[in-house]
Amino acid sequence: MSEIIESEEDSVSSTSVDVDYLDHSVVVTVTDLNGLYDTYEALGFTLTPRSTHTGTAQPDGERQSLGTANRCAVFGENYIELLGHLDSSLPDPWGVRRLAAAYEGLRGYVFGCGDADHVDRRLAEQRVSTTGVLMLQRDIPTPDGVGTLRARVIQVDPPLAPEGGVRIAEVQGLDLIHQPRFLDHPNGAVGLSRVTLVVADEETDRYVERYRKVLGIPARQIGPRHVFALRVGGLEIVPLSALDEILPGEKAPTLPYVAAQTVAVNDLGRAKSVIEGNGFAIRPLPGGFFVSADDTRGANLVFEARA
Repeated sequence: MSEIIESEEDSVSSTSVDVDYLDHSVVVTVTDLNGLYDTYEALGFTLTPRSTHTGTAQPDGERQSLGTANRCAVFGENYIELLGHLDSSLPDPWGVRRLAAAYEGLRGYVFGCGDADHVDRRLAEQRVSTTGVLMLQRDIPTPDGVGTLRARVIQVDPPLAPEGGVRIAEVQGLDLIHQPRFLDHPNGAVGLSRVTLVVADEETDRYVERYRKVLGIPARQIGPRHVFALRVGGLEIVPLSALDEILPGEKAPTLPYVAAQTVAVNDLGRAKSVIEGNGFAIRPLPGGFFVSADDTRGANLVFEARA
C-alpha cells in the first residue's frame, strides 16, 4: 500500500491574497478521455498519471465524488488539465457534462489566488455572483507515496459565464502537481502563457468590464486584443471580427468561445519538429505557430517562443 504523505511547503503559490496567476486551462471530454490523452501525448506533452476528484457542491456541503478524472501537462507554474466525466450515472455537481454538451474542447480556466474568502468577498462587493467557496481534493502519487491536493474554489455562476467554467482557486499542495519528473516535455513546453476568449464585437466592452471585476485588474489593449496580464499567464479577450487575424482559418462554433490556449516553448524549431513529426498540420503565426482545434479535440493550441 502506498504511504500517505502530506504536501511540503508549496514550491509554486500565489504571492497575493487576490488573483495573480493563471493556474490552468481545462480541456473537457465525455466521449473519449483516453483519446484526448493520446492526442496531447502525440503533441509532445508529458502527462501526469490519471487522478480522480472529490469535492462539495455547495459551501459547507458534504464531500462526494465529482465523477471526474484528469491527466495534466504541467509546467513550472501552471498547467493544462485534460478533464473527463467518467459515467453519466455518477453525480456531476460541477457541471462538466453540461459544458461538454455544448461542445467538447477548451471549456474553461482557473485563476490562482492566495485567499479564496478574500476574493469571494471582493466579487460580492462587485456584484459578481458566485457559488461561494467550494472544496476540492484529489490524491496524487509521488515517488514518496500518495499526497492529497486540496483546493478552495470559487466558480462564477454559470449564467454569468456562458463561455465555460470560470473559476478561482486557493490551492494547498501545488508541489504535488508541479513534480520535476513531469516538467520535461518532448515539445519543449515550459508554461501556459494565456487563454483567448472570443466574443461578439458588440459584447466586447461588457466582457472586458466583467473580467476587470473578476480579476481585479484593468485590461491593456494591444491591437484587437484586450489583455489581462497576471504575474504568471493571463487572459485576452478578442472580438469575433478579429478571429481570422489571430487564428487564420478558424471559425467560432458558438459565442462566447474560448478559442485558444498558448504554450511557451524553449525552442520553436524543436516543437515544430516533434508536432509535425507526429502527423499534425501546423499554421504559421507571427512569433510562432498553431495547431487547429479540429486536430486537437476542440482546443486551438498556439506555440510561441519563451519570452
